[in-house]
Amino acid sequence: MQISRFGKCALSALVMVAAPLVTGCAQQDQMVVNAVPDDYRTRHPIIISEKDQVLDLPVGLTSFSMTPMHRTALDGFFSNYRDSGNAVVTIMVPQGSGNAGAARSTASEFAKFIRARGVSSGRLQTVHYDANGAESAPIRISYPVMKAHTGQCGQWPEDLGNTYENRQYSNFGCSYQNNLAAQIANPSDLLTPRRMTPSDMANRGAAIGAYQRRGISGEFNSRSEVSY
Repeated sequence: MQISRFGKCALSALVMVAAPLVTGCAQQDQMVVNAVPDDYRTRHPIIISEKDQVLDLPVGLTSFSMTPMHRTALDGFFSNYRDSGNAVVTIMVPQGSGNAGAARSTASEFAKFIRARGVSSGRLQTVHYDANGAESAPIRISYPVMKAHTGQCGQWPEDLGNTYENRQYSNFGCSYQNNLAAQIANPSDLLTPRRMTPSDMANRGAAIGAYQRRGISGEFNSRSEVSY
């Protein structure tokens, strides 16, 4: 195929223009902006998941029944059991320990007490765990609940002295998020709002009446530091 002089010039110009473009693509250095989040709520998000509520109760070598301390601890441990949605309660009894016999006897009394607290027999199970020859091992009681939590705090992957980017350090805000999550009584409040409760019609009527009269209620005047 014959290429005219004009075609050769056009082809040469096209090659000269394309060459820098190809070279530029080969040497391109892309930089992702904000690849590392600089917001503690993004680095340490509050997560809602099912976690075990755990209570370890010590049992003496010669203690074969519940003590007042056990009763008080169990009473507080199951005070919010209904929030778990009738979850399965597990009693873990040590075996192979010096107090294994006392633990078995005490665990049976624990089971009676737990059933008296409203946990049905079908939602209560007793299992054993290997205490590895320990002299005294505790009885562990647990049941799963939905809890709000964050990841593990105390992560220091970088030198805090490296501050030339003026960014928050990795562990910043983790303890705050953990404390906030621990104070949430109902984790589902983070997922969806609750239904509004009925309004107080009498209080609403009194407030609207005072507004329509352009008056100030006596209760407001008594609590206010400003004299109108």
